[in-house]
Amino acid sequence: MILSTLDLNPVIDLTDEQFYQLCQANPEVKFERNANGTLVIMSPTGGETGNRNFEIGADFAIWNRQTQLGICFDSSTGFRLPNGAQRSPDIAWIKQSRWQALTPAQRERFPPIAPDFVLELLSPSDTLPASQTKMQEYINNGVQLGWLIERKTRTVQIYRPGKPVETLNNPSQLSGEAILPGFTLDMSLVW
Repeated sequence: MILSTLDLNPVIDLTDEQFYQLCQANPEVKFERNANGTLVIMSPTGGETGNRNFEIGADFAIWNRQTQLGICFDSSTGFRLPNGAQRSPDIAWIKQSRWQALTPAQRERFPPIAPDFVLELLSPSDTLPASQTKMQEYINNGVQLGWLIERKTRTVQIYRPGKPVETLNNPSQLSGEAILPGFTLDMSLVW
């Protein structure tokens, strides 16, 4: 999904507030920022990927409404990770207690917190190596469980702290494990 990068560091080192204002002034552009401060301009997804993201998100929302264990987020939400990067996973989830520990001002802007769970669904314009690097960055910054789903090859890479990446080939479902208790994603929604 990465369209291009823009390194403003030789000219200006954007503060978090300036980055937020840049995003607000350009709502039609989806920005991320890596730990080095380089802006990443993201392209919109195509119809197939957008539909799958929506369907997956609906399952998360239903599960979360029933359990009331946390807060769900879509791909338009930016999170400021501990390493300084601002990232927007396709789907994110944060435990209720961690979300409530943030101030109202922190929750309003780009929350300074790594989600407990993230999901990235590769779109045709994404590259696998860049997505794998992003997933490892999430884990290195405190994410407890991450799923990188590649529809084209029907594979899922599961990321957990302190463990090697687990690759599943054509799974019929994914378990939220202890991080998302009782959540199961039916992969027929994805494939």
